[in-house]
Amino acid sequence: MNRNNQNSYRIKKMTAVGMFCALSYVCTVLVKIPVQFLTLDVKDSLIVLCALIFGPISGLAVAVIVPLLEFLTISGTGVYGLIMNVLSSVTFSATAGLIYRYKKSLAGAVTGLVAAVFAVTSVMLLANLLVTPYYMGAPVEAVIAMIPTVLLPFNFIKATLNAAIVLLLYKPLSNVLKRFGFLRTKEYGSGEKPRARHFVRSLIVTLVAVTVIVASLLVIFLVLRK
Repeated sequence: MNRNNQNSYRIKKMTAVGMFCALSYVCTVLVKIPVQFLTLDVKDSLIVLCALIFGPISGLAVAVIVPLLEFLTISGTGVYGLIMNVLSSVTFSATAGLIYRYKKSLAGAVTGLVAAVFAVTSVMLLANLLVTPYYMGAPVEAVIAMIPTVLLPFNFIKATLNAAIVLLLYKPLSNVLKRFGFLRTKEYGSGEKPRARHFVRSLIVTLVAVTVIVASLLVIFLVLRK
């Protein structure tokens, strides 16, 4: 790739990352599901998509910029919300993005997303123990008591929901970005068998992702919001 093509690709990549920032912010504004004193949103799915498609550094940039924009514009939780949002988005995107970077396959993506779910759940539980008592003015014991009933299931389900959305959107979104020149394309072999295997694999991924999304939403609305 010559220098002009490299510069053109960098510009397109920056534009695409900016689009991910904008879309993530729009999701923050439009999709807010209150669960007791917590708020569920799906912006992390777009941040992780950016990390998988353009690399963990790009995902990290979006993971910091979007919570900062939320803090400066619409946040009702102040610095507390900023800290928790940055921790959540950075942990999720960095874990999934780094694993996928070194294993670029469906197995690598699934491994990265599963690892990210457990990583962000663990980090957010620790953050709740350290930060939430100051935000709520409650003793640490009260926060510990909320772990099995609210904090653990909320953070796990939120991460699982976002991971399933990533799994559902990654392939179609990356195909669109390739078509419009935002991603470098790779040459793939042709033939009925690879195409058939690809179709079956895509169908299975879609069905699993949709099932997880529906199950997560049912838990949120029928259990956690009671």
